Amino acid sequence: MSTEKKYILDKAAAASKLERMALEVLEQNMNASELILAGIRNSGSIVAKNVQALLAKHSSIPTRIITIALDKKHPAEVNLSEDIQYKDQVIIVIDDVANSGKTMLYAIQPFLAFHPKKIQTFVLVERTHKAFPISSDFVGLSVATTLQEHIYVEVNDEEVLGAYLA
Repeated sequence: MSTEKKYILDKAAAASKLERMALEVLEQNMNASELILAGIRNSGSIVAKNVQALLAKHSSIPTRIITIALDKKHPAEVNLSEDIQYKDQVIIVIDDVANSGKTMLYAIQPFLAFHPKKIQTFVLVERTHKAFPISSDFVGLSVATTLQEHIYVEVNDEEVLGAYLA
């Protein structure tokens, strides 16, 4: 069995995709008073921090990062790192990979009770087949895969190193 990774994004390509996506976020939210970047723990939070830095580079719109904690396999309980007022806020839920859409669907759920102005979804890599009715608003790379293949985004500390297919 080969242990060589089949990279679909290297570090430079991932950085380029994130830059483009951050500009798209600004285009679609240019009149927002604040953007709440809700990163799904672990890799999604790192992607969110990278996006926050890119948004600050191109805009003066304030951003706030929160973390969404849930068990991706059995997401019965979803916890937010901050208990703040989300009413009339623009919330961008961020993850590294959208596989079936299940994690994103559950991650959005707690915000609905607060009646936000807008909820958008942001993923670095998206698989084209979904089991749940979730479509990402901001996508770095869309990949057609088989059900047996998995996509992994590599992160180290605060850096996105790339994505590969396994």
